[in-house]
Amino acid sequence: MSGKFQEIRYTVEDGAATITLNRPQAYNAVTPEMRDELVLALQEAQRDDAVNVVILTGAGRTFCAGANPRNLKDRIEALPSIVERRNELRDTVHRVARAIAQLDKPLIAAVNGPAAGGGMDIATECDIRIASDQAKFRMAYVRMGVIPAEGGCYFLPRIIGASRAKELIWTARSMDAHEALRIGYVSRVVAQDDLMPVARELAQQIARGPAVAIQISKRLIYRCLHLNLDQALEATEQAMLVVRSTEDAKEGPRAWVEKREPRFQGR
Repeated sequence: MSGKFQEIRYTVEDGAATITLNRPQAYNAVTPEMRDELVLALQEAQRDDAVNVVILTGAGRTFCAGANPRNLKDRIEALPSIVERRNELRDTVHRVARAIAQLDKPLIAAVNGPAAGGGMDIATECDIRIASDQAKFRMAYVRMGVIPAEGGCYFLPRIIGASRAKELIWTARSMDAHEALRIGYVSRVVAQDDLMPVARELAQQIARGPAVAIQISKRLIYRCLHLNLDQALEATEQAMLVVRSTEDAKEGPRAWVEKREPRFQGR
């Protein structure tokens, strides 16, 4: 896989894929090439039956600085008319948001440093965020006179609530890792040197679980955000029909009766 990528790294080990944004000299700022490679890597992880969970992190001391403001200026000036601009986001940055949303497998953001603008959006789109004590988060868009481009107005309020999301978006202020933990944006904060070991330990724990049940529960969680209780319970009933038909659903109770750890096979 490594030959396919120039601006990210993609590795698979013990059921977990790790995607590393790999432009540390430029604070992992997103380029069109990096965006294409990230989408490709997410699609590869989705197709690969050997992958049960994905970790996303950044090389060096930054998670992702978002888009380069100079590139943003050039892109806007190159698209002078509304007609030409109307599909610009859909054809560029929204491809990442959709690729993440279409990933059935759990996606863990291991945030190793600052995540700003589109970089924070990418972290926000992940299922779980673990932050190093060096991480900072900033919805920097209004400093450029624009709005969150990659779905920040959709995802962020669902994690921390509308009021806190509006404050972060409207002020573009920086939030450190400990505040992010306090308001529930990240699941835990660890020392910088412990970040990847902790992320990998969590990934391995998930990867050893029943893959079908985990993936279907991920779909169900996001679907239930848009349903009333009766609709959510009906969706759960339908999903359970699939889950109970798996070998893993037989292995779990069997292992409990036999007083041993279950050996899930993902089928």
